Amino acid sequence: MTFALSEEQQMLRDSVERFVAQDYGFDVRRKLAESDLGYSSRNWQTFAELGWLSVPFAEGNGGFGGSLRDVATMTEAFGKGLVTEPFVPCLVLGGRLVEMLGSAEQRQHILPAVIAGTSQLALAHTERRAAGNPACVGCVVQADGDDYLISGEKHMVLNGPGADVLLVSARSGGAERDRQGVELFTVDARADGIRRRDYPTIDGLRAADITFDRVRVTGAARLGNSDTNTDAVEAVIDEAIIACCAEAVGVMEVLVRDTVEYARTRKQFGTPIGKFQALQHRMVDMFVAQEQSRALLVQVIGDFRAGGAAARRAASAIKVHVSRSARLIGEQAIQIHGGMGTTDELHIGHYVKRLLAIEALFGDTDYHLDRYATLVD
Repeated sequence: MTFALSEEQQMLRDSVERFVAQDYGFDVRRKLAESDLGYSSRNWQTFAELGWLSVPFAEGNGGFGGSLRDVATMTEAFGKGLVTEPFVPCLVLGGRLVEMLGSAEQRQHILPAVIAGTSQLALAHTERRAAGNPACVGCVVQADGDDYLISGEKHMVLNGPGADVLLVSARSGGAERDRQGVELFTVDARADGIRRRDYPTIDGLRAADITFDRVRVTGAARLGNSDTNTDAVEAVIDEAIIACCAEAVGVMEVLVRDTVEYARTRKQFGTPIGKFQALQHRMVDMFVAQEQSRALLVQVIGDFRAGGAAARRAASAIKVHVSRSARLIGEQAIQIHGGMGTTDELHIGHYVKRLLAIEALFGDTDYHLDRYATLVD
């Protein structure tokens, strides 16, 4: 395990942090979050021109050949600016799934446009009863000649409002929570039979609930194998968990830094509140929680390379630890800032909302504690 970044990773982090510092001030970010799209299409094209959209993909697929550590380096820097562009939903969830399961023809058809920033992907997999379980698929598919008909509903589809192509899971056999019998299809987001309800999430990003009413797709749209698709979906979700936890580390760093700075300047009874011992202890706890999260992140990325149960344990471990640390840091940041910490005009509340959203994504703390315990057994 090493905490040091390679030269390439350092350059990647520096370029993202420079973009955040120069072009992603808090007021800019808030306007983007309030826009119809929820992010800047111009920024997305900038990401493509800088090569950032190619990082998660293998060189054979037109990518940079980056590792999960490279992706986490980027998302940690994105977290410092609360970047709203759908890097994880489009690339890690959508693009990586195509890379894992797609045929050579499917990868060649889909990935170059994603890397160029001209096509957006979204994984339509989560359902209301799933509670984090990737095997919970109630949406159904039936063969109709050489085609397939998809019916059902998907909940909380990240980047659903802006997606051009949906990656949809649907069950062709077995019970609702069986790991086998799950098909995956690429579906045009504007296909007949699709109804979509878009909404902003608590952190200002965009998601959608999508209903499929006998949506017709061809056999060429089928990805992977129904016996192993659930494993692939679980794998990309675990990658997304680690990427989002890295983002949370960036968010926590800003909250700790700005809370300490505020405590140095805010005075009560003629004295900076940062001199009060009780608040010093709280801020030390915040700093320790942030640094522990960063250290564990490095460790689990190393464990993740082993694949299999070790990778799943690593994802659940970091999810539980980061969720608990984020809750502690967020609550303390709000309390030390006082009433102004809850206002929309101050950035603190927006950073805390992003932490709360990450805590709820891809299964809550209880789910990942149970998952970790099961995998250890």
